[in-house]
Amino acid sequence: MNIKELLSVKVTQSLRDAGAAFDSKALVCQASKVQFGDYQVNGVMVAAKKLGIAPQKLAKKVLQHLNLIGIASKVEIAGPGFINIFLDPIWLAKQIEISLVDDHLGITAVKPQTVVVDYSAPNVAKEMHVGHLRSTIIGDASVRTLQFLGHKVIRANHIGDWGTQFGMIIAYLKKHQNKKIDTMQISDLEDLYRKAKQCYDQDAYFAEQARSYVVKLQSGVKYYKKIWRKLVDITMSQNQENYRRLNVTLTKKDIMGESLYNNMLPDIVADLKAKGLAVESEGAIVVFLEEYKNKAGKPMGIIIQKKDGGYLYTTNDIACAKYRYETLGADRVLYYIDSRQNQHLQQAWAIVRKAGYVPDSVSLEHHMFGMMLDKNGKPFKTRSGSNIKLSDLLNEAIKRAGQLLMEKNLNFSSEELLKVVEVIGIGAVKYADLSKNRTTDYIFDWDSMLSFEGNTAPYIQYAYARISSILKRRDIDEKYLVGDIILTENCEKILATRLIQFEETIIEVACYGIAHIMCNYLYNLASIFSKFYEVCPILTAKNNKQRISRLKLVSLTAKTLKTGLDILGIQTVDRM
Repeated sequence: MNIKELLSVKVTQSLRDAGAAFDSKALVCQASKVQFGDYQVNGVMVAAKKLGIAPQKLAKKVLQHLNLIGIASKVEIAGPGFINIFLDPIWLAKQIEISLVDDHLGITAVKPQTVVVDYSAPNVAKEMHVGHLRSTIIGDASVRTLQFLGHKVIRANHIGDWGTQFGMIIAYLKKHQNKKIDTMQISDLEDLYRKAKQCYDQDAYFAEQARSYVVKLQSGVKYYKKIWRKLVDITMSQNQENYRRLNVTLTKKDIMGESLYNNMLPDIVADLKAKGLAVESEGAIVVFLEEYKNKAGKPMGIIIQKKDGGYLYTTNDIACAKYRYETLGADRVLYYIDSRQNQHLQQAWAIVRKAGYVPDSVSLEHHMFGMMLDKNGKPFKTRSGSNIKLSDLLNEAIKRAGQLLMEKNLNFSSEELLKVVEVIGIGAVKYADLSKNRTTDYIFDWDSMLSFEGNTAPYIQYAYARISSILKRRDIDEKYLVGDIILTENCEKILATRLIQFEETIIEVACYGIAHIMCNYLYNLASIFSKFYEVCPILTAKNNKQRISRLKLVSLTAKTLKTGLDILGIQTVDRM
């Protein structure tokens, strides 16, 4: 049940019935304080200003038309014209019952869309480093959220598998007649890339050769494609292990590298020229965009084909958007790429729109994110200044989680301990990132992320484990919990209200790709449950009706925490 949407529809209609403009909006939000009820209507003052009347006068008219019988126990006007809504405990109890018996927790079915989500995007011939973490886990949380709501989601791991680096590596292999590529690991490729890059920067002839090999590769010459394929396979096999450890849903079939669009590029350049959007300039093919100005104040030129016939990232991104609409049938395309790429993407999409490759009805969204910083506010790197390998970061997380559990002297078997340590360590790293607004930089801090207090994964995982233990203590099966939910205590009503607000949370995450909203919800829910647990006896309730009612709240809380964490890609354990 989406309470916010239900109330918004009813209040908006009442606003119009009260004489407000047709485009007036209710602006319903969750109340910030309990004395303001459960929901607050803020749109009356805006509508009153347009009508030129006092907000309180309009608010009274709205209440005359607003029928919330059976939904709200009280509706009142507050301050200059706010409307406070207090939900009816009996209505809330009915919604809890509906959510409890539904595998999707009572979430309303949505009109499904085909959504393409572009995320992770590791480099070929290099190990994944911490810079890939945010795109990978934020994108995967978005994918899981959209799928939970019933959308058709297409994962797109847009790897850079068609650029200059391949020309450099192939040139180096040919120069040194290296025939050991079949036995190479990702670490060997990294070393190979560093040496090839050094040659490329210092040897003009080598650089010329490397660029020519890129063109041959893009032209489909078999020898170069064979080496390229091996380089990609070696890299992605290693990356897949990182995805497994991170509990990320990407697989090899989700790889959509730049090579996928290679055959489209000549036709796109020709089409842009035919439409008068692209012209030749100093030997290159360029699109001049009026929306973007260079330092001289003239339209910025975006190169889509170089003098030597090679293509650029922009050309690939134009083809990419075109392919995702025409071939994949996307209604919406989300890009989880860092904020530094925003102008590049906007320029590519401007060309896409002008050419008519993707209609305005299809949303192209850059869900940008900030950087991971150390405690000094600097990019999170090793002491030598190099990028930290993602596999090393995950190893360190598991090691620290192990030390944390050893200090608590918990009674685990060796096998159980290994599982719990991995769940806590990896979950802590992911949650620390996901709980921060993706649009901002965030400070990486081992101590805070592995704490069992505050807004952390261990805190919520522990809350889930503790709640599970309540249900297991008497071997309780929810199908035997027969009886009505009775919300008499204030803390019961607060918990029930928060549980039903899960749908509002997941809808917001799906719309804006902001996983921290889900994190905040889960932390708040766990905190509310803790207060409920302190005040309201459960297994020792004064009578069986009250015990069953509270056990139902316990059961739905456990389900909601587990579902929310799963949407974030964070695992749970029943005992901690």
